[in-house]
Amino acid sequence: MAGNLSIRIEQSFAAISPESWSRLAGTSRESSSAAVPYNPFLSHAFLSSLEQSGSATAKTGWHGHHVLLETEEGMLIGAIPAYLKSHSQGEYVFDHGWADAFERAGGRYYPKLQCAIPFTPATGPRLLVASGYDRETMQATLAAGLQEVTRQLGISSAHVTFVPENEVEVFEEADYLHRTDQQFHFINEGYADHDAFLETLASRKRKALKKERRAALENGISIDWLTGSDLTEDIWDQFFAFYMDTGGRKWGRPYLTRSFYSMISSRMADDILLVMAKRDGRYIAGAINFIGGDTLYGRHWGCIEDHPFLHFEVCYHQAIDFALARGLKRVEAGAQGEHKLARGYLPVTTHSMHYIAHPGLRRAISDYLDRERQEVDGMNEYLSEHSPFRKGERQQDD
Repeated sequence: MAGNLSIRIEQSFAAISPESWSRLAGTSRESSSAAVPYNPFLSHAFLSSLEQSGSATAKTGWHGHHVLLETEEGMLIGAIPAYLKSHSQGEYVFDHGWADAFERAGGRYYPKLQCAIPFTPATGPRLLVASGYDRETMQATLAAGLQEVTRQLGISSAHVTFVPENEVEVFEEADYLHRTDQQFHFINEGYADHDAFLETLASRKRKALKKERRAALENGISIDWLTGSDLTEDIWDQFFAFYMDTGGRKWGRPYLTRSFYSMISSRMADDILLVMAKRDGRYIAGAINFIGGDTLYGRHWGCIEDHPFLHFEVCYHQAIDFALARGLKRVEAGAQGEHKLARGYLPVTTHSMHYIAHPGLRRAISDYLDRERQEVDGMNEYLSEHSPFRKGERQQDD
């Protein structure tokens, strides 16, 4: 490889030192910048906890194959978090149809290489580069290196999901296929508080949300924000019960183990926000969020009691309150969900990039993606026109 650089695969995140990983831009608060804000899902603490807790392992179909770019002396200067996968679960970018079609035609779709944060539909850098190196050159080297790894492994494909828009061109120039999808994000336009945000909405929408928030807290329900030292093992026991109850009904088998929460609590508690709902002296519901450099990332929620509008209050309204209090620019409230639109979350386009080794499969997928991108653009435009904002004050995706 040019400049005496080399690509190496590391199967265990525990074998990568936290110090060397934290030099990669955006993986720690110290290595972050306005151009590459801190992303907690890319931290060594989060990624190592997924593996060490048994949540993302070869046994669960997430076999670590992290792509590392190193100097001749073995210094880590670039990376792509990646996993060799035997299924397409826990990804939030769905390619089951691609797999079925290829295997019906006699191909072998699995294993595939998935470059992503397991179980986490949040956009963030995927071509990680250490500060002090030419970012554009190193990203191109990583994109090409990922292709070479795919060919050497003899597998069908490499999929890079929830890619930031500023990395799309790098992958396109390396001959990856571009896929788009839709999420709903809240953008902080400098609002002083939630009431200031509500004033930008159409009168009918504003009244409806105020009524919704009041109704959510009926029956004596109160809300607590827990972070840092608030996150005791007892609190995690309660939250995990919510997660298992709701996740079991929604997904069939929740992805994350109980030990995962203990690990992230000990390693990155100040990056975590639990929004917990209490009634009659006990917690009955909660949502976990992660605090980035400029974004609050909502992940999953659970409950052991059903109350009208409580899900919206805990997951969406409280997230906006916290983001405004902390001066964060954005709330990303997870995958999909047109119901978020009425609550001030507007449609944004998400991106993924796909290297397909088989020419026939690549052509078929390319044709499909051309049509899909047009559909996503059309739906985003339609939904934006039906946002709750007053005309002339509608938020824009930045």
